[in-house]
Amino acid sequence: MAEPAQQPRAARTGAGRPKVLTSYDPRTGEVVGDYAIMGAGELTRAVRAARTTEQWWAALGFAGRKRWLLDWKRAIARGTRELVELISSETGKPRMDAAVEVTLAVEHLDWVARHAEKTLGRSTRSTAWFRHGRDGSIGRLPLGVIGVLGPWQNPVLAPMNSIASAMAAGNAVVFKPSELTPGVGAWLADTWNRLSPNQPVLQVVTGDSSTAAALCRARVDKIAYAGSAAGAREVTALCAQTATPLVIEQGGRGAMIVQVDARLDTAAAAAVYGAMANAGQHPSGVQCVYVADSVYEPFLEMVAYHARKLRPAADKRASYGPMVLDAHLDVVRRQVRDALTRGGRAVVGSLESIREPYIEPVVLTEVPEISLAITGEAVGPVLIVNRVASMDEAVERVNAPERVLPVAVFTRDIRSVPEFADRLRTELVTVNATPVYGIHGPGRIRDPQSLLEFARAQAIIDKRHREPVGLSTFDNHPQRLRLARALFRLRHKV
Repeated sequence: MAEPAQQPRAARTGAGRPKVLTSYDPRTGEVVGDYAIMGAGELTRAVRAARTTEQWWAALGFAGRKRWLLDWKRAIARGTRELVELISSETGKPRMDAAVEVTLAVEHLDWVARHAEKTLGRSTRSTAWFRHGRDGSIGRLPLGVIGVLGPWQNPVLAPMNSIASAMAAGNAVVFKPSELTPGVGAWLADTWNRLSPNQPVLQVVTGDSSTAAALCRARVDKIAYAGSAAGAREVTALCAQTATPLVIEQGGRGAMIVQVDARLDTAAAAAVYGAMANAGQHPSGVQCVYVADSVYEPFLEMVAYHARKLRPAADKRASYGPMVLDAHLDVVRRQVRDALTRGGRAVVGSLESIREPYIEPVVLTEVPEISLAITGEAVGPVLIVNRVASMDEAVERVNAPERVLPVAVFTRDIRSVPEFADRLRTELVTVNATPVYGIHGPGRIRDPQSLLEFARAQAIIDKRHREPVGLSTFDNHPQRLRLARALFRLRHKV
């Protein structure tokens, strides 16, 4: 929500027509498409249609929904080239990055389609020891209608984590894409509608932040949001007005820890990619690297080498594209200036690297932990590399921020990572890889939790045999109570 409230860099040319949302290519300023700005009336009709079709969709069962979802997966896969071009046009990211995003989204759709029944299907549960006469089972049923709010940085992968999981669980979905990428959202809904024109299990509603607010107030059964911390606060406040349940995938670039035994060139290349892919506008990745003192100098040299090879531009051979939001250019300028003022040193680039609409790679070192470049949200191709005297110091620095962010650990001693990770205050640790495409919220790729978020538990208890201690009656004879006490003492040795 907070991201779309800002204007895209090229949107200045699109003033007028208040009921039309114009999507622009941030690389050229050319119009990609025009879309309706939908209001409360359109949202009400979409949710009403979803309520009707949700009953049909839920009644299909896991096997029936699996067939539909796998057909949808194949339709998306066949249209990959078209979708990749559309993502590149609306976000400015290179086609390779867009292709990786689409591939991961298709893989997640395939996974939830095939694993929904195993994760959510009814299973037996043992009852309490003194009630062996009862058999129980737990099943998980759809919530109903799910509203999904997607970000612009990963306009397919991030929302697909929720869309695919919600649909596999038996829900209908109303999807509001970012106002910067409405075409991608419309494309996804169109592929579904071509398969099932009479059953709008997936609908898209386009518009600005007012449309997103209307969806939050539309009394759907749950809202799924992926995006920034500021946007999460807005969505939380809106959902609170109607007591609508909310699941949040909050983005944020994290930290990397390079231990003394790491493969330095691999770690350096990963750090640069994690910080600068998509011009540093990824919702996850690397903001700061903490390097063991003994390998700091060679690591920094390798980082500088990889960073200097990158070239931002609009052509097909560019390493990454432009900054999409004007406000983010100002954020990067302010953070770099603050880091240098506080004693940080520029290894690659400088303030002169910020040349609208592009930012050339910037690598900083010796940056104080209180600098805005570390405490603020990373939104550009800037990487900070700081040395640490020990891994204890690295843990202390990683755990210092209030935000819980992903951590990448580079080491050859893989077996030591779980013990080391136990000391880190994070939900996601990647080993010898950066979490650029790893969603670290409840909707993580190939995680059963992504399915459980969109289902409600239902228990069935069936009394088939006589209970050894009959306590479910008013016929509480003292002999029964003495028997229950005796069995309790015997079981718990009291």
